[in-house]
Amino acid sequence: MPVESKSSITSSSHPGRLGEELVSFKLITKEQLEKALVRRSQVEMPIGSLLIKMGFVSTEDMLDFLSKKFSVPYINLFNINIPHEIIKLIPLSQIRQYKILPISKENNKLTLGMVSPQDFVVISDLEFTMGVKIKPVVVPFLMMEAALNLLSINSVNGVKGETIKSIALEDKGEANASPKIESLLSYLVKTGATDMLLTVGVPPSIKVSNQVKRMAAASLTPADCELYAKELLINNDNGWEKFQQTNDLDIAATYPNVGRFRINLYRQRNSISINIRRLYDRLPTMSELNLPEWIRDYAMKPQGLIIISGPAGHGKSTTLCAMIDIINTNRQCNIVTLEDPVEYLHKHKKSNINQREIGRDTESFAKGLRAVFRQSPDVVVIGELRDKESFEIALKAAGTGSLVLCTMNAANSTAVIRIIVNMFEESKQNLISMLLADTLLLSLAQRLILSKDKTKQILVLERFSNSNRVGNLIREGKLHQIRSQMETGCEEFMSLDLSLAELYKEGQIDFEEGLTYSHNKQLYQDLSALKTK
Repeated sequence: MPVESKSSITSSSHPGRLGEELVSFKLITKEQLEKALVRRSQVEMPIGSLLIKMGFVSTEDMLDFLSKKFSVPYINLFNINIPHEIIKLIPLSQIRQYKILPISKENNKLTLGMVSPQDFVVISDLEFTMGVKIKPVVVPFLMMEAALNLLSINSVNGVKGETIKSIALEDKGEANASPKIESLLSYLVKTGATDMLLTVGVPPSIKVSNQVKRMAAASLTPADCELYAKELLINNDNGWEKFQQTNDLDIAATYPNVGRFRINLYRQRNSISINIRRLYDRLPTMSELNLPEWIRDYAMKPQGLIIISGPAGHGKSTTLCAMIDIINTNRQCNIVTLEDPVEYLHKHKKSNINQREIGRDTESFAKGLRAVFRQSPDVVVIGELRDKESFEIALKAAGTGSLVLCTMNAANSTAVIRIIVNMFEESKQNLISMLLADTLLLSLAQRLILSKDKTKQILVLERFSNSNRVGNLIREGKLHQIRSQMETGCEEFMSLDLSLAELYKEGQIDFEEGLTYSHNKQLYQDLSALKTK
């Protein structure tokens, strides 16, 4: 669609009135503008980008219009690829702050994509600090936001036009329609995020490196979230009825050509919220997970108790599955798992593996564990230890010839012991302490920490392994001595603070990031200071 001359556009321009300008030049109708303004009240997005997203104006027409409005050339990010070598010319912090994107560099001239190409302060500052001549080109907010979202996930591979286009236009459609659930799942996969959050009152959001990023979409209504819940439960036997009774539900679901997901539904403030986590068909390798080789030695033990702890979203289930795969690949044994829900679908290798889902294959963890002794298990895997009956049965299994692997929520590897013991009445605590001292092989606490270049998360481990010395401290209830006497590092105990300090000294994480996750902040600072000595 043609637009009028540059002079007529420039003379009629009025700051903040882009919609009226587009109407006056017959690029959109008044009715389309009114619909876009209604949508604009629901989302944080410039009107021009909304008009593109809603299909009221083509990308090329908008680019041509903006080019003439600002008297600078335009660039269509959908049609180009920008290599990492160009992207890294400007720090990511400045790219995000100024909403700019280096496009290409020839001799001493840098072509710079800008949402505001007449921001001469930014241009002058970059020319001075970089020592190059800046050639600004206009980029619509919609494209720039998609590019920045892509860079926040992974900047190492540069920027690819097709990926930007798929992110930017994912929600194109009717003005007041919420995205379809399949579209949201596809978006989660394309962005590489770990989770999608669907909550009333805000747009659909994704989690990247444990940071929430909202989509450029309408805020969800209670009806939207209820519809999503029913769609997600459509193939789950009596799933909606179960959710109505319990007000929270965990399931796993596979969508052909999209992927497999773990889904948690729960009620809050009289509405439904949904967390969707992407699961992978292929288990990452030990090196991909940053798991040390000594993990294999513990996974191959014939009996005993291994506990993996840490906050939600820090990779406990993935580490657990990696250990199961080590056993499955190398031992000829019978593995029985109890999971809520089943996340990774393991194939039979050298071992037989039986995966039981809570609520579908057995009523509860406790009931499933009570039956496990009749199933001839060599290895028992418990997705999450939650109640004292489950703990007691797990300890019994570990003491009678099975290797027991489990996860639980705890602040650190030694707190696990205290939590388990204190679950029981005082008359039983000595017995439980003795069982733990006799059966515990390894307590592993973990965190996922943002890397220094902000492109990935790095696994950090705290290791607490059993020995005669540790066993005696557990029997005597002297757990505080483990941290106070051993936290600077010894054969049985490697603290989270020491692991964080090592990563900082290797240049893998920022000092402040390590400090945030450290248990003993003074110890972490002291260990990190050794870098400069």
